[in-house]
Amino acid sequence: MGSQNFLSVVAKNIDVLIGPVIALVYPLYASIKAIETRSQSDDQQWLTYWVLYSLITLFELTFSKPLEWFPIYPYARLFATCCKPDDILTAAEKYIAENGPEEFERIISRADREARSRRGGYTIVDDNYGY
Repeated sequence: MGSQNFLSVVAKNIDVLIGPVIALVYPLYASIKAIETRSQSDDQQWLTYWVLYSLITLFELTFSKPLEWFPIYPYARLFATCCKPDDILTAAEKYIAENGPEEFERIISRADREARSRRGGYTIVDDNYGY
């Protein structure tokens, strides 16, 4: 009986639980990673995201009372946040266009070496990485 009530509360408030993870935690992580790269296109992409996020937040704060009349609005916002138009393939294509396919292959091979080293318990130091 207690677990059914808990699952019922979670199911009814899924937008409140998952929304901040999708709208804040992942974009914060990706923004930090974008700042650490040399490419400016990913910086611009995440800056655009944060400007739009702040405008949507201002809109929600300004029109909070009328938005309460639309019970589906939190779910629509969650759906819109999940369906970003600039997906992984588009970002990869932009990176290849800016830096060339050789640089993209180098990043893929470096990520593959790092993933293998994590599974093997030892680390590989890449001397070619520029800080």
